[in-house]
Amino acid sequence: MSKLPQITIYFWIMKISATTLGETAGDLLSMTLNIGYALSSLILIGFFLATLFTQLASKKHHPLLYWAVILSTSTAGTTLSDYMDRTLELGYMKGSAILLAILLAILAFWRLTARDLSVVNIKTFKVELLYWTAILFSNTLGTALGDFLADDSGLGFGGGALLIFSLIGLVVIANYYSRKCLCL
Repeated sequence: MSKLPQITIYFWIMKISATTLGETAGDLLSMTLNIGYALSSLILIGFFLATLFTQLASKKHHPLLYWAVILSTSTAGTTLSDYMDRTLELGYMKGSAILLAILLAILAFWRLTARDLSVVNIKTFKVELLYWTAILFSNTLGTALGDFLADDSGLGFGGGALLIFSLIGLVVIANYYSRKCLCL
């Protein structure tokens, strides 16, 4: 039995909410409380590891635990991205490129070793660990790319959000029509 929720519209509503909350919480520690990106990242990576180990040790799906790990990837991802982009002075574009390369390497390793990238059939420890590693780096990339679109691309927050929303919409439409075509 999979320990992951069904991917429905409610999943995506929760995912967007958790990501937004994670961004806010990450910024609260690093910027509002002035802890800094390095220390905030260490604290939030600790939170991520605690929730991750609990999730990996569980034998069945626990919605609150699952969403706690999602939230912890968002908070840790926010401060890790900001640390790379601002403290290490890599900038949004270079940080995004590095994170994209890492995410693609994780997905390639997952595909080569598990022979499948499906997120509906995650039933082994190794595949679940790869799933969560990919989630962590995709959330970190999301922050870096969002910052790039908002600050460096000239699109601003509204234009960056519209671009991302449009791309997600295209993926949803393509998924809908590809499933419809497969069912014929």
